[in-house]
Amino acid sequence: FAILTFPGWVYSDGIAPMLFALNLPVAAAGIYVIGNRIRKLGQTHGHITPADLISHHYGDSALLRFLVALVGALYVIPYVMIQIKAGGILAQGLFQNVEHLTILGQQFSIEDTGIAILSLVTMLYVLLGGMRSVAWTDVVQGLLLLSAMLLSGVAIVYALGGVGGYFEEVSKLDGKLLTMPAVGERFNAWSAVTFCAFASLASIVQPAQWMRFYSARSSDTLRKTAIVFSTVLPVCFLLGVFLVGLGGRALYPMIDGALPEGMSKPDDIVIHVISQQFPEIFGSLGPFLIALILVAVMAASMSTADSNLHALSAVVTRDLYHPLRPGSSEKERACVGRAVIVLATVVAAGLTYWGAQGTLLKTITTFFFMAMAFSAQLLPLTIDILFLKKGTRQGAIAGLAAGTL
Repeated sequence: FAILTFPGWVYSDGIAPMLFALNLPVAAAGIYVIGNRIRKLGQTHGHITPADLISHHYGDSALLRFLVALVGALYVIPYVMIQIKAGGILAQGLFQNVEHLTILGQQFSIEDTGIAILSLVTMLYVLLGGMRSVAWTDVVQGLLLLSAMLLSGVAIVYALGGVGGYFEEVSKLDGKLLTMPAVGERFNAWSAVTFCAFASLASIVQPAQWMRFYSARSSDTLRKTAIVFSTVLPVCFLLGVFLVGLGGRALYPMIDGALPEGMSKPDDIVIHVISQQFPEIFGSLGPFLIALILVAVMAASMSTADSNLHALSAVVTRDLYHPLRPGSSEKERACVGRAVIVLATVVAAGLTYWGAQGTLLKTITTFFFMAMAFSAQLLPLTIDILFLKKGTRQGAIAGLAAGTL
């Protein structure tokens, strides 16, 4: 989403999607205020999953646990599909001159191969390493992603003749690309406000993020994380991929609505810019940096998929399987958890392949909003548990069921 969809939005629609990056400081404020309260309750009572805290507050209920687990699963599957799909797109960018691979007499496209490899590698290291492997690989993959975002911004500014040249060329764009759309049009101010209010908060109550609140060493650690999140990420968006999207429109204009040669969709703009400009900017080092960035973004796709697969495994094992077999051993539950990771990966990859044949996975954006819509169903319960304390178990069940439907 960060390095494909977001700059693609800016390339096709202008500056309006920039406001959507404001969801980052809103999410950070949510981590600071909501995440810290979740951490305290979780560590006090030994919670592991979101359903642990919710059931502890409203009274344990198999139906309530099931609904919370269901919402988590409905968030995770489409969100993992986004990462898998992105892996296929990036594989195409990395091996542009290869039409297909032949394995055991069968031909596979580069996109399909990328999807399969990303799914397999992610699944394997989550199976082998658990949450610790997810956390440490996320550190490395995240740093690579942020570097890629900023480097792509440097490339487009250089290509347009420096900072002055960049603004001069961008100022020549159609005025519609440099103003906010009217109410009712795509990316208008109201849609940006809605996105920041709901998608940002939904993103911090999804299972993987919720479970990370529990694992923070202290309130101070979590609050420092929120401050870094609210400053570093917006800078990388605004001085990185946002510049690429807008500058890319000036450097590679659309003629009568048609994309320039070498781009099949707006999401390709970052890949197109770095593949065209890096060899000129960095000389013989250019191809190496192109490969590094594409691999970095693929790694970042893994870093999102792995967190969600791990969280789904914990949710299913603790909230669904353990209540059915309370006497099961830790080894048995670990085996079930690993089976969930394998099954979820296969389902997500299978849906991605299937969707690519028709219109199901036409855009990454569709699945992004779908995932957030399901995760947002936990917001009313979260606000009630942490601040209002006026809800009932029956109300929680009814709210989750109605919202999910």
